[in-house]
Amino acid sequence: MSYTPDVEARLRADSAQIIARYPEGHSRSALLPMLHLVQSVDGYVSADGIDLISRILDLPRAEISAVATFYTQYKRHPTGDYLVGVCTNALCAVMGGDEIWERVSAKVGVGSDETSESGRITLERIECNAACDYAPVVMVNWEFFDNQTPESALALIDDIEAGRDIHPTRGPAVAPAFKENERLLAGFPDGRADEGPSAGPATLLGVGIAQENGWTEPVAVPGGAQAEGGEQA
Repeated sequence: MSYTPDVEARLRADSAQIIARYPEGHSRSALLPMLHLVQSVDGYVSADGIDLISRILDLPRAEISAVATFYTQYKRHPTGDYLVGVCTNALCAVMGGDEIWERVSAKVGVGSDETSESGRITLERIECNAACDYAPVVMVNWEFFDNQTPESALALIDDIEAGRDIHPTRGPAVAPAFKENERLLAGFPDGRADEGPSAGPATLLGVGIAQENGWTEPVAVPGGAQAEGGEQA
């Protein structure tokens, strides 16, 4: 089964915009955002999507599949409306991430990389997402839900299943659906970049201390000579 003519035309038009971002002769650099573009339509990297990318970029299907299976943000089977990731890496785990995962998995009734019967939620255990200062962290369609507890995570699941808006700690005021966010990751702005903070007080604490004390970073000097206020490299 292939795309309908109107869907393929739209994908080709969007792909042309993506390819135009790169220097002439480097169209293969568009592969990663084009995989996100396919996910914005299909909800995963489908066989049809791989075939279309192969024809547009003149790349072997095997090469595209190799890339799509290397990066965990690309999914090879249909993803729910909301991709819920629970961080169980070291710090989040010891701060309660393991318990959150067990409770959420039991409530949704699926394991990692599986989708609920309703099709609303796909669960996954995720590695560090650079939010250790807000551990334990849950992510929904790549948006941060900081300082979670088992109770707050279960309430989040209830809101998703009920179709209520969910509100990330940082970023957009309301978390977009999976396909919406995939279009954003393909490089098509949704106009919501400045809705909320990208970094919170805990992340910026060190910056504030440095400013209060007048501390600045060392200045790099060619040849390793000592810069003013710094040490020899």
